[in-house]
Amino acid sequence: MKTFFADEQKRHDPSFFLSSGAPQPNPEQPERVERLLSGARAAGLEIVRPKDHGLGPVSAVHTPEYIDFLGRIHERWQRIEGASTEVIPNIHPIARTGSYPASAVGQAGYHMADTSCPISEHTFESACWSASTAVSAAEAVMAGDAWSYALCRPPGHHAFRDVAGGFCFFNNSGIAAEHLLKDAKRVAILDVDLHHGNGTQGMFYERRDVLTVSIHADPVRFYPFFWGHADERGEGFGLGYNLNLPLARKSGDDIFLYALAVAIRRVEAFSPDALVVALGLDAFENDPFGGLSVSTPGFARIAEAIGALRLPTVIVQEGGYLCDELGDNLTSFLTGFGALSG
Repeated sequence: MKTFFADEQKRHDPSFFLSSGAPQPNPEQPERVERLLSGARAAGLEIVRPKDHGLGPVSAVHTPEYIDFLGRIHERWQRIEGASTEVIPNIHPIARTGSYPASAVGQAGYHMADTSCPISEHTFESACWSASTAVSAAEAVMAGDAWSYALCRPPGHHAFRDVAGGFCFFNNSGIAAEHLLKDAKRVAILDVDLHHGNGTQGMFYERRDVLTVSIHADPVRFYPFFWGHADERGEGFGLGYNLNLPLARKSGDDIFLYALAVAIRRVEAFSPDALVVALGLDAFENDPFGGLSVSTPGFARIAEAIGALRLPTVIVQEGGYLCDELGDNLTSFLTGFGALSG
């Protein structure tokens, strides 16, 4: 099977982010790529450069207003006297109705949910290639591959239709799912990242052609705080097409796998034509974010359970941060998935 990745995805190199009001080194570093590539190679996957798919697949799920903002905001920001080298908002609206601000500062607040996704000179380029990586992986599956792995960096599942957040700019999992709908009638997105995929949920919350399921650390005291609770089931036509399975902090393999069994039953009930797995390796017990306690062998067990669905599957990389076992965790997952999915 194939791993899709473009070197341009490493050019986004944020220097810091604000955590509890204090500047901290940004954990979404290019070094993640090297460790993940090593993990993919160890699992026997071929590394393939994605095709440049342009903005068409991106604009299928993100607004043109937002895409234009991301493409131009860094250049505009540099014209502000005394501005930071990276775009970081200092204002966030309590409501996003009515007029649209003309200023770069106002638009940054409008389109950025938090201070964890600074925009630098190469962010837009890297985000575009990350999206093309997801699309190329989807097209491989559409062409007949049983599954593929998109090494998407920067990640995407916290990005809404017109809002960046949580290290994410374009929602790669959502882009892959929307692209799969060119051939499929129904697509399921199963998110196993440490954090709730709030952007993905928001993107499809009123739709019934995409089922969204997320297993994650309980957001009552954990990012993203305002989304990911068990009572969020969808709205309108999408009511009943969203399932959240929040877990207590430090939950390990057995608890995660119990929740995964519930998630898989819901996927089976939806009977999708294809599956997108939003793969976060940050549920690992030694990940710097320390939210859950999945072991390295646990990732293989998770993958085996998902692979047993035997659905055409696009695995999209989300979180998973710098620790000694990062590459091993990816190898464990990909090996486990390939063992049962074909």
